[in-house]
Amino acid sequence: MLIAVASKTGTEVDQHFGHAEKFRIFKYHKGAPVQVAEVEVEKYCSFDPDHPFRHAQFNGIVEALKDCKAVVTAMIGEMPKQELEKAGLKVISTTGSIEPALKLAHDAVCQCSCGGDNRVDKSCQYQ
Repeated sequence: MLIAVASKTGTEVDQHFGHAEKFRIFKYHKGAPVQVAEVEVEKYCSFDPDHPFRHAQFNGIVEALKDCKAVVTAMIGEMPKQELEKAGLKVISTTGSIEPALKLAHDAVCQCSCGGDNRVDKSCQYQ
């Protein structure tokens, strides 16, 4: 399963969705995440106090993340979250180390008891 992470450092979930200019793409397979790509996007947030929905920027981000099943970010506004979910991406808001955040994202998408490790449960379709 491919999961996008808003991270400046590459080790921590440390960026707001709207501030991200790139997303790190991880393959989460058998509980062992590996970064496989980094995609650059136009920053969604305009810092406009009225903060209108920015369709062009948002659509560009969705296109860049089209192969992912989830997005992990430190924070996200309600409108972008709802729109990402409509586009088929599970949204996980958390901070801290990337590896446990990826497991959270996997488990939220997978909804089986494998916990990202198909040695426990062979039913995981993402293994």
